[in-house]
Amino acid sequence: MNIEAKFAGLEVGYDVPAIPGMSEEEIQTPCLILDLDALERNIRKMGEYAKRHNMRHRAHGKMHKSVDVLRLQQELGGAIGVCCQKVSEAEAFARAGIKDVLVSNQVRDPAKIDRLARLPRYGARITVCVDDLANVAELSAAARKHDTTLECLVEIDCGAGRCGVNTAAEAVAIANTIAAAPGLKFTGVQAYQGAMQHLERYEDRKTKLDAAIAQVEEVIEALKKEGLEPELVSGGGTGSYYFESCSGVYNELQCGSYAFMDADYGQILDKNGNRIDKGEWENALFILTGVMSHAKPDKAICDAGLKARAGALRPDLQRARLVCRHPQGQGRDALAGIRTRQGILKTGPLPPLVARSVHSNRPNECPLKTQSGHRPIE
Repeated sequence: MNIEAKFAGLEVGYDVPAIPGMSEEEIQTPCLILDLDALERNIRKMGEYAKRHNMRHRAHGKMHKSVDVLRLQQELGGAIGVCCQKVSEAEAFARAGIKDVLVSNQVRDPAKIDRLARLPRYGARITVCVDDLANVAELSAAARKHDTTLECLVEIDCGAGRCGVNTAAEAVAIANTIAAAPGLKFTGVQAYQGAMQHLERYEDRKTKLDAAIAQVEEVIEALKKEGLEPELVSGGGTGSYYFESCSGVYNELQCGSYAFMDADYGQILDKNGNRIDKGEWENALFILTGVMSHAKPDKAICDAGLKARAGALRPDLQRARLVCRHPQGQGRDALAGIRTRQGILKTGPLPPLVARSVHSNRPNECPLKTQSGHRPIE
């Protein structure tokens, strides 16, 4: 289908924010902007890293909830499949033809369990996390009802304090029950330490992961003694993947945010003390906003506030520095505040703004970027 036919009858500003061939100045704001070059570089980089370290990479779908982006992660980055947080996400990926889907959560609602048990009919390998013996019986009954097989990971609480069992004995008991249950297969261990992913200091993240790795090792040894050696030991995120990859314990990563990168992840530091969005990963997803008022000499009002984002900006990210174009060179501005439907840019004593738009990186927590040039603001 050619471009003209694909967009025929669509009105820019009402149906779509832009059509191919438009200049940035013509794009209707606010809207999402995806830098495909940056996205593809991020995807290739993670894929190459996983391959070098002999790790499976299961991309986390909660970050984008997009079959198209996942396929790009598979084609360019070698991702073996996807993680989902809930059954409805798993359904979307399985129905779209994705062949390896992990629900990296527990599923307890009877209707959701029934829907989950039907998903292998789409030709997908479906895996779910378990941390309760009673859930094993529920999953088994649904799998037998639909004549399918559900694979199961026993989830370990390795520091996040949320889902998962705390001891090796509990993990072994659940794994044994899964292995004996009709319609189920014990596949391995879910060990994602989510609480440390956004800790700023590399050393602090490493300390948390060292403790998690020791705990997972204990569980694996206990499982092996029962003849239940796990096929998969899955975990790892954008803030920790290098620890899991070098642990000798994990064999699967679940990174997601690396692909688009955001300000909350971006501010964490690598082992050399540099922000990870200053070389390790690139910002790829932005909100394009338009300056709609500059009546006050010290501020400009743009057309994207809290309602244009998935959530409120963290207080420490609300004053991200911004460079805007002025008739007399570059001026440095700052996001001075954010309201329900507007953003407020604090400007210096310079001539009126020429740039019609500014960029905000990612819909929820993001630094701003300029209209001209895709360089993250410090």
